[in-house]
Amino acid sequence: MEGVGQFFDADQKTGAIRWATRRPCCRQHIHHRHKESMSNSSKSARWGFQRFVASSVAEGFLHEPVIMQGISGAEVSRNGRSYVNFSGINYLGWQQDARVLDAFVESARRYGLSTGGSRATQGICEPHLRLENMLSTLHGKERTLSFASGMLANIGFINAMTAKFGFSSRSAIDNRDAVLIFDRECHWSLWKAASHLKFGESLLAFKHNDVTDLTAVLAKLGGRKAIVVFESLYSSDGSVAPIGEILDVCQRFDALSYIDDANGFMVYGSPQRPFHEQFRHMRRADFIMVSLSKSVGLEGGAISGSAEFIDAFEVLSGTSIFTAAIQPPTADLAVFIIERLRANPWIMEDYLDRSAMFRLKLQASGLRLNDTASYITSVMIGRDDKAEQVRQALEQQGFCVPIFRYPAVKPNQALMRLILHRLHTEPQIDRFVASLKDLLGQGASRDAIAGAEFVGHRQR
Repeated sequence: MEGVGQFFDADQKTGAIRWATRRPCCRQHIHHRHKESMSNSSKSARWGFQRFVASSVAEGFLHEPVIMQGISGAEVSRNGRSYVNFSGINYLGWQQDARVLDAFVESARRYGLSTGGSRATQGICEPHLRLENMLSTLHGKERTLSFASGMLANIGFINAMTAKFGFSSRSAIDNRDAVLIFDRECHWSLWKAASHLKFGESLLAFKHNDVTDLTAVLAKLGGRKAIVVFESLYSSDGSVAPIGEILDVCQRFDALSYIDDANGFMVYGSPQRPFHEQFRHMRRADFIMVSLSKSVGLEGGAISGSAEFIDAFEVLSGTSIFTAAIQPPTADLAVFIIERLRANPWIMEDYLDRSAMFRLKLQASGLRLNDTASYITSVMIGRDDKAEQVRQALEQQGFCVPIFRYPAVKPNQALMRLILHRLHTEPQIDRFVASLKDLLGQGASRDAIAGAEFVGHRQR
């Protein structure tokens, strides 16, 4: 299982690091602020936070967040300058759609801006019920439970499936004997949720998208209660899971299956779209988790499954009963957007066609890309310090790009994760591809990125 433990341990440091390494920086400000805290060094030395932040800033891992002005879309304004934005994940541009904004305002006037309490103390609003019923129908499941984010849905699922809890001696449950088997590339939120489980005993992993390895792992369990957890579409390399084959193995070993469909929801599955052969099996999974932040462009998440499980998740997840639900107008708007995508399939199909053309242009420029031609395109860079130089060089040319480097990926396997925005223009795309070709294409000069002022990070 080499590699899993390394990624698992390193990624526990903080989710903010992955976020921060994609942001440029007011490095001087964060350094100055940190210097002011030296007077409290006797207290902080015991905890190690000051040393951790100082070292992370010096090595280029951690930066002061940049403040955006206005809407995040195909372009974004930061610190008074406009950038062509390839960092966003709300790629269909619903925030710029007047009908969508009007629907949100109308719903906010009717339902307000918050539920005013948790599901347990006050209940949910009509929009939550509509959203949950719609997702149950889409996934062919009895019930759906919505959460304030996809991450809370993932954490809540792991909590519920491994819980020991009882209202009384009769109303009690104990599933601490469950075994979770993760694809090695599962999202940080799943690994974090399972951090209370002992790796090698209650938490196992199989090689990425490797059905043979999964079979070998399950065969060693001797009939123990097992849950196989994987994603439909992986965000760092754009790879698609062999969904049908994995579910066949789960059925063979009587294991439950949980698919994190955060990146594939409302994108793939239709016969005329790519990867239909994989996504047509989605409904066979015992549990399907979706995030609303990608194709729907909102905040929120949900888990669909059989009622016997989902009813219990209300309490056992913890991330439902002990926190607020999605904003009512957000839940209402999610239904509005999903219905619009279903009624107008050309919106997604046009987007996928343009994403495919974008990838072809990148390939023609001699760039090294991820293997799977999904709408998520990763440009392989390699060394962490080189990736940061490339990011800064592109920023100087007016492009905002996300860099995935350690601990998001293994050390010195950095990549640039690109998602085309529906409203990107062809001139913007062509200018970006030309810039990348100059920086990273075959025959690109080492001096191409020399103009970028690189701060800090030491090569490993």
